[in-house]
This record gives sequence, C-alpha cells and structure tokens, in this order.
Amino acid sequence: MGLLSGVLLLPLMPVRGVEWVADRLLEAAEREVYDPGTLRARLGELNRAYEAGEIGEEEFERAEEHILDLLEQPATDRPAAPARLGGTDHPDHPMSQEVGHDRQP
Repeated sequence: MGLLSGVLLLPLMPVRGVEWVADRLLEAAEREVYDPGTLRARLGELNRAYEAGEIGEEEFERAEEHILDLLEQPATDRPAAPARLGGTDHPDHPMSQEVGHDRQP
C-alpha cells in the first residue's frame, strides 16, 4: 500500500514542500520577533520616537507595556501565530503594533 499511496499522493508533493518551507519561515520569524535583543531594540526605538514627539504618551505607554510583557513571558507562554502564512493584523501579534509605521510623514 505504501507504493500505491506514494504514487497517488505524488501530485501533492510540491504543495507539501511549500507548506514545509512556509512553516520553517514562520518559526524563524517568530524566533526573531520574540528574541530579547529584538524586543530591546524595539523598546529603544519606541523611546526615541516618544522623545522626538513622533508618538503620544498614551501610545508610548501602551506599546511599552506590550513590549515589556513580551520580554517577561517565558517561551512556553507565547501566543501562537495568528495566521498560518503571515498576517499581523491580529491585535495581540507583536508586529501589529510597530511604532510609527501607520503615521503619515
């Protein structure tokens, strides 16, 4: 039966390969997003934006609290990715709250 199922499922191999690559990319992106060094850099950028007057105090405090919460979370408590292949529109996703990216120059 292994040979027969292998032959029948052969057309799906490219799809499975793409899915595997997408999963590896998602895992790498999550590691980078939750990396303490990256979070500290985002915190520094947040402080710079606040001091430069690019964001208000309320937005600064909200974003700072979110980043500090992520820094304090153990790796096992981190939320799963909100979408299978990307998508940062979920409000709890750390990349959905990038500082100053939704502002017009």
